[in-house]
This record gives sequence, C-alpha cells and structure tokens, in this order.
Amino acid sequence: MTTLCFTSFSYAYLPRARVLAETLRATHPDWTLWAVLVDRAPPAVDETAALAAFDGVVRADQLGIADFDAWMFRHGIIEACTAVKGAMLLHLLGTGAARVVYFDPDIALFHPLSALDHEYADASVVLTPHQIAPNGTALAAADNEIAALRYGIFNLGFLAVRNDKAGRDFAAWWAERLHEACYDDPESGLFTDQKYCDLAPALFPGVAVAREPGWNVASWNLSRRTLAFDAGGTLLANGAPLAFYHFTKFGGIGAAMTERYAGDNPVPHELWHWYGRRLATHAAPEVPQGWWYYGHFADGTPVPRSARLWARQHPDVLRRFANPLEISPGCLREQMAA
Repeated sequence: MTTLCFTSFSYAYLPRARVLAETLRATHPDWTLWAVLVDRAPPAVDETAALAAFDGVVRADQLGIADFDAWMFRHGIIEACTAVKGAMLLHLLGTGAARVVYFDPDIALFHPLSALDHEYADASVVLTPHQIAPNGTALAAADNEIAALRYGIFNLGFLAVRNDKAGRDFAAWWAERLHEACYDDPESGLFTDQKYCDLAPALFPGVAVAREPGWNVASWNLSRRTLAFDAGGTLLANGAPLAFYHFTKFGGIGAAMTERYAGDNPVPHELWHWYGRRLATHAAPEVPQGWWYYGHFADGTPVPRSARLWARQHPDVLRRFANPLEISPGCLREQMAA
C-alpha cells in the first residue's frame, strides 16, 4: 500500500523534525515523508540544505488556505502548526496515495508499524488514545485521565487515514473544523485539532482505536506503559515492540511527568537522554532561538496572544489588511490599539 507521511513544524522545531525523518527512514524506508513548513526561513538559513531530510516540502501558504495571512494571524504557533494538518491531509489524499499518515515532529520511530497493514488494513481512520488502561492512583488519574477529558481522548500526534470514502469524508470534515477554529481554548471545548476527534468514532464508519501498547508512548501514559529491553536489545513497551515514542514537552513538563512515572525504571530516562543526543546531532544553530516568522510584527515586536484573540473577534477589520504584520501608518497594530 502506497503510504505518504507528513509532519508540520516551524524552523524552531527543525532538529525534532530531522530526528523524526531519520527514524522513519530507518523503520519504513518505503514510506515518503513530507514536511509542512509553517514558517518562513530566517535570513541565514539555506532552505535546501535545512530540509534535505524530507522527500517533499510544502509551505503553509501554498495549501490554498483563503485569506492566508489574516487566517494565520489568528493563531499562535502551536495552533497554526496543527491547523494546517487538515489541509495537508486533503492535499496528499488528492494525490491518490492509498494511505496518509501524520506524525508530530517530536516523535521518533523504533519499530515498523506493521499493524497498519494487518489489524488496521481495512480501517478508514486510525487513532491512538492517550490512555489504554485505567490508572491506579488518584494522582495518575488526575494527570492522565482527567487531562484527556479536558484536552482530548485521542492524541493527534499520530493519525492514519485510508483513501476510501469514509477516510476522505473524515479528512474533509476535520479540515473544515480546523480552518474554522483550531484554537487552544479548553474553556470553549476546543484544544487545537484534538478535541474534534473525540467525535470521529461516532460520526464516521471505519474509525479504529489502536490500543497497541507500543504506539504513541509518552509521558501521559507512562503510568501504564513499562519500557524494557529484551535479550536481543529490542525496546519494548508492556512486552510489545516500541513502535514510536512521543517526546512531547521535551525539557519541560514532559520531563517532569517522566520523572514522576518512570519510578526506578532507568529505561525511560535512557530514552530521553538518547533523544537529547539526537537533537544535538541535528541541531540547527543558524536558526535564531525561538524563531517564528509569524510570531513578530515587521519591526520585530512579538505578536501577543491578546492580539490573536482580538483578531478572532474582529474578522472584518482583520481582512482589510493584506499583511497584518506590517508596521505603517494606519496598520493593524494601530487599529487594535485604538
């Protein structure tokens, strides 16, 4: 089955995306990996060299999103990198690929996802839940189960869609929802692209919930996934080969949760140290710290979240500006301050 993969990121996440590309190539050399770049290159970056690890590259502004600059201005960086996933999914399905798989850039693969060609060969959509077993303590339930109720039952760092009617219908619906509102707004029932997919098993036929213990292992399920090496050196999760690990919030809350739930098992810590070394190998020193083209006005001033929220409430005003980041008399920033 022809499989096209993609990931979505800004230049600040380039080292992570390179690790994904490296490990995907090692486990699935027959798969094609596309990069969706939700950014513009910093002045010192040679784009061809920087993105050489990918089979194809599409900039977010090439996805045919209407009023792109105004639309982008409404999103923070995480919102933007997730909001474009639906449009890219539709684009790749439109090329005729039999299956499209999405991976977050902070994922690394360790073993082939053979179940996609066996247990889930006929599934139109494959989702991975944050939790596949009840947590055993009140603290773990609060950290993991209650968090899933707030942020989404499924983790959309992984998604596989078959190019059949149900898969295309799901992709069209999801892309439309992400275009309308892919916001980090749990109080309104939204968390970027994830919460929508709580509805997917009810709205579409052929949605499979993958409960493989070696898929999408991360700090949010380490309380119920035990990592170990077998005698041959294969990395296992609950006795099954570890297919992919999601290094979310590396160096931040993800590290704290790993410390909390790894206990006296050294393997999760070894895995995190390995990932840190791979990131160092794939470092991009030419990318300024915290770079995101859409995160600053033309004079270098950061765009505050309050400006994004204002823009969502004033779409008619926003559409009057061809470039919302421009600084000139009567520009959008002055309108917001008035």
